[in-house]
Amino acid sequence: MAQLSQKRLFLLDMDGTIYLSDRLFDRVPEFLARVRGSGGRAVFLTNNSSRGVEDYIEKLRAMGIETAREDYVTSVDAAIRHLRLHHPGRRCYVFGTRSFARQLEQAGVPLAAGRDGAEVLLCGFDTELTFQKLEDACILLGRGVPFVATNPDWVCPTWYGSVPDCGSVCQMLTRATGREPVFVGKPQPDMVRLAMERTGFSGEETVVVGDRLYTDVACGVNAGVDTVFVLSGEGTCADIERFDIHPTWVLQDIAAICREMEENR
Repeated sequence: MAQLSQKRLFLLDMDGTIYLSDRLFDRVPEFLARVRGSGGRAVFLTNNSSRGVEDYIEKLRAMGIETAREDYVTSVDAAIRHLRLHHPGRRCYVFGTRSFARQLEQAGVPLAAGRDGAEVLLCGFDTELTFQKLEDACILLGRGVPFVATNPDWVCPTWYGSVPDCGSVCQMLTRATGREPVFVGKPQPDMVRLAMERTGFSGEETVVVGDRLYTDVACGVNAGVDTVFVLSGEGTCADIERFDIHPTWVLQDIAAICREMEENR
């Protein structure tokens, strides 16, 4: 088995992996400096479609971490690619935040002004959820439009616990209409493959790090790369048997990854 110290492309989940709410986890700056200093890259993978990359850049800057647009691959990137491949030119009803809609619009994805004229229902993590959106979604699904969603995460971690994420809301829509979405973010392998394409690193040089087995670790497994399951966020060791997904390494947090890399240089 390869050592973590031999990896060059670290694909990092964010919430629950490098920070929780506005609290950066221990040794994250040191870890990022170590990766970059060895000629590697740290790229952040997030299923959260509710905010744009610029918001993440500012969030990390406030924590003392400098990043650029090319340091991120998001479920919005995966959704844009999916729409271009499978639903080119079709107008989307955006079940998500205004930021999500802006990102799609900037990428040239046609958006419907409302449910009338919508040809695809596109769901993301919606922190601006209203009952009107739920009603519109049910009507559109009843009409048979394609149902696409950015990610299957059940919850989004916060400082006080968890809130329903895209997967939970999609499950509610499925219960109401009998329709199931096509998910395009983690655990699908697209985001890992996109990151490797952009950076030029091979699968053998790549590792996915995240706190959820059913999205983060499964994404790496599905892409054929090594994975680290960290216990600093949502997931627990009991999840390994529950989901029957087996990470390459199970470590407590980013600080433990630093120690592992130090011990196996």
